[in-house]
Amino acid sequence: MKTNRNFLSAADRTDLVKIVRDGLEEHRIVRRANAVLLLDKGWSYAKVAEALYIDDSTVRAWLKEFQEGGVEAIVLFDLKGGACALSPLQLDELDAWATGTLPASTTEIGQFILERFGLDYGRSGLIKLMNRRGFDWKKPEPVPGKIDAETQRKFIAAHEDLRNSLGPDEAVVYVDAVHPTHQAKPSGRWLPRGQRCALPTASGRERLNLHGAIDLETGLTRIMDVETVDAASTITLFEALERAHSTMSRIHVFLDNARYHHARVVQGWMQQPGRRIVLHFVPSYCPHLNPIERLWKVMHEHVTHNRCYAKFRDFAEAVLGFLRKTVPQRFDEFSSTITDNFRVINPKEFRILA
Repeated sequence: MKTNRNFLSAADRTDLVKIVRDGLEEHRIVRRANAVLLLDKGWSYAKVAEALYIDDSTVRAWLKEFQEGGVEAIVLFDLKGGACALSPLQLDELDAWATGTLPASTTEIGQFILERFGLDYGRSGLIKLMNRRGFDWKKPEPVPGKIDAETQRKFIAAHEDLRNSLGPDEAVVYVDAVHPTHQAKPSGRWLPRGQRCALPTASGRERLNLHGAIDLETGLTRIMDVETVDAASTITLFEALERAHSTMSRIHVFLDNARYHHARVVQGWMQQPGRRIVLHFVPSYCPHLNPIERLWKVMHEHVTHNRCYAKFRDFAEAVLGFLRKTVPQRFDEFSSTITDNFRVINPKEFRILA
């Protein structure tokens, strides 16, 4: 009896091929991976069993195990009963080496153990070993090199003081620019095992230049679609904010240190009689301290991720419609994400890779 051909996803097939070709992997795991790959090619259970010198019931059991647990079920088989081949002193040396080196792969760890202690571990055994020793495989988080924790704390404190002391005729808005490009953005999805999905791509490279603001109290936005984000668009946006908050004596605007926000023409506009805008600059290298950055993230999640727009006009309408209409109308749904609940990023809490 044959199985359905090409039931593996591209990702699962790639992972299984890596296992088969990994010279450090344990033989029984390689055989399991090999069996699943051959079944994916349309081989019958009997033919796979004959090729691997096992019975077809074992092949069926391996496939069932894969279908229920994926590649992890093939790789991370139960090793709880096995004793560690490394002595306590060797384990300490491994810990010290891994802590100092931060190895990028199990292959690197396996090579160290083989060369230093003469022991040959497979990939799954190395994963189990490192997990038991308190190591996890993680990608580094991007942290701006010049970010300062104390500056962030002072800004957050000043921001809190301002929010807590606002008068009834004062408002706070957050300003920034964003440049969404007319391209589909792939995003992960849960799929039935064996199914594959694809995302059509747009050929255009056009982009929007948006200069916008959001009021977290009301969810109201002011989003300008401009030719260029510059000092002129900054002034136009400020004028729109003053018109929108006509009853307010002060409009506190938080924004980044982009050069056009400091332009002389902007400073000249600010000094005109009757201006009600008050500027507060977010610390350099701290976009996480401007809540409108979270608005852009929510926009991408709802408008550009896994969505393809054949025409740039359709793309622009979707982005602008979401920012100008959907967010204000449904802000109760987004208010828990688009917030001023700030955190301090302290480089000292991270191990910075050279």
